[in-house]
Amino acid sequence: MILERYEWGDASAPPLILIHGVGSRAESFQRVAEEEWGKHFRVIAFDLRGHNRSGWEPPWTHATYVADLVESVRALGIDRAHWAGYSFGGRLLLDLAAAHPELIERAVLLEPVIQIPPDLAMRRATEELTGDVWDSVEAFLKGHGATGDVPSEELAEAAVYFGTLPDGRVRRRTCQAAIVSVFSEFAGPSPAPETLTMPTMLLHAPAFELVTAEQRAAYEPYVDTVVEVPGMHDILVGAYERTASAVLEFLLV
Repeated sequence: MILERYEWGDASAPPLILIHGVGSRAESFQRVAEEEWGKHFRVIAFDLRGHNRSGWEPPWTHATYVADLVESVRALGIDRAHWAGYSFGGRLLLDLAAAHPELIERAVLLEPVIQIPPDLAMRRATEELTGDVWDSVEAFLKGHGATGDVPSEELAEAAVYFGTLPDGRVRRRTCQAAIVSVFSEFAGPSPAPETLTMPTMLLHAPAFELVTAEQRAAYEPYVDTVVEVPGMHDILVGAYERTASAVLEFLLV
């Protein structure tokens, strides 16, 4: 599948391919692409299968997501690029590095989902079965763990992933069956650390504990740089400046 995309920066600059997280979309990188990374690179971000403007049809395996990325990049005439993947995108970047290392100049793993316990995968997949239409964005967030009054900035951040229906309700810009499938595969093992044969940076938020101490210990011998940032999983919000600058420092060598 040729994926829909957004681009920022100079089209003649070296390419930097960005892979978004589960339930997200290419535009989630707009701020950092416009303000930081697009000053040095041709930044390209794709809407993954089952997300936003790209096709939603199955299969929804991680291997299919990787194949889509490969097909879409090659369709642009790009033989090799820098890549950065956030969350689910980080896991896909690990899969890409194992299957197609020739496509990757440097790899940036941003809070990657390396592997999660089956019980957590089950809980998150079950949450996604509740559907894609909600009374409001706040109702969605409260259905996914938020308590009390949701801060306005959090509501605004989440709202970009929804469209408004004629009756005032909101619909997520995702295929829920695809999202359930993604969480199922998170419970399976990721590629072996030694498949990272290109210069690689791992950036994570220790407080969130998505990247476990055991996972970091396993991958650390095979990455060139490990960067810790404060805050929780949404590093391009809570640790925006540190994340943006660390990525540039690693890529601009």
